Amino acid sequence: MNAALKPVASPHVMNTYGRLPIALSHGRGCRVWDTNGKEYLDGLAGIAVNTLGHAHPKLVPALQDQIAKLIHSSNYYHVPDQERLAQMLVERSGLTNVFFCSTGLEANEAALKLARKYGHDKGIERPEIVVYEKAFHGRSIATLSATGNPKVQAGFGPLVEGFVRVPANDIEALKKATANNPNVVAVFFETIQGEGGINPMRAQYLKDVRALCDERDWLLMIDEVQCGMGRTGKWFAHQWAGIVPDVMPLAKGLGSGVTIGAVVAGPKAANIFQPGNHGTTFGGNPLSMRAGVETIRIMEEEGLLANAERVGAHLRAALDKGLAGVAGVKDIRGQGLMLGIELAKPCGAILQRAADAGLLLSVTADSVIRLVPPLILSTAEADEIAAILVPLVKAFLAE
Repeated sequence: MNAALKPVASPHVMNTYGRLPIALSHGRGCRVWDTNGKEYLDGLAGIAVNTLGHAHPKLVPALQDQIAKLIHSSNYYHVPDQERLAQMLVERSGLTNVFFCSTGLEANEAALKLARKYGHDKGIERPEIVVYEKAFHGRSIATLSATGNPKVQAGFGPLVEGFVRVPANDIEALKKATANNPNVVAVFFETIQGEGGINPMRAQYLKDVRALCDERDWLLMIDEVQCGMGRTGKWFAHQWAGIVPDVMPLAKGLGSGVTIGAVVAGPKAANIFQPGNHGTTFGGNPLSMRAGVETIRIMEEEGLLANAERVGAHLRAALDKGLAGVAGVKDIRGQGLMLGIELAKPCGAILQRAADAGLLLSVTADSVIRLVPPLILSTAEADEIAAILVPLVKAFLAE
């Protein structure tokens, strides 16, 4: 082990993460430094959270201003920036109303509750929701039940009932699984599965599911927690298919590091919740709302959607070129600045090797290297990611 990367003891913190022996101290732009002074290029962005990178010169003073005024108030009172941020999300999504919470898990949990109440309001006693193989929606009991990963479900049964599971990108499988089932009320999926291995839904499939939901009066619920907020080059990844969902959970990049979640809903779902049906203590607080408003404002001022599309394509091309013909590279996929490199064997060891070389990334689905850097990434930094990662992958696969 590199002498500078000594394990950081956490004897009083629950052992829930397989952490690397790194403690980060500060960051600027797409770079961070650990407590030993080692510099890293951030290819992970806090797991697709730090949209604007670190210490953004426009975001920091705005958050400092808000902290000096009011951090939290509760939803017993109106929070003006809730309306500002809700309007921004409505205008960019084509939907109508927003519920604010604190995390992606909470947003997905709220979406599941919306779907169930939608069913009950229609007189369906035991509503069922279509979910997907390899999906990941969170770690509460309900979102864990909707998740399609037996590994993360193990040890937490009995899981919540009421889910019908299907493979991605197979409209006939969806029709077959729901045939003659009057209890189905919604279809719920990620446009690009993140934790499941960076697996995109095809545009035609998205259109077909939208049409099926319209035909059968189901809610189309699209989890944009990881792939939304400009990461693919549009505000929300499903927009590449030209469709509009009925329910859209968001989180991660919406606050550029400040904890925030949201459920954006259209006319079919916007009025399902009434006072007393759902709520949150921390959700929609003044600090998180200011972070969301400023994040969107800065993204537009700096053209970060176009940057994500352009620099993402540049990074993809560099990886395609550098890894072309390399035995053991099964696929390179994704869109914009959400890319995955699938290898023919588990590659968790890449995490430490990349960190030793000055690059932060993650591995998902055991064998997929995930790159979700800040949306401010430059082409020069994309080249740097490829220059570090390509030889690491080649050496790892040659072992």
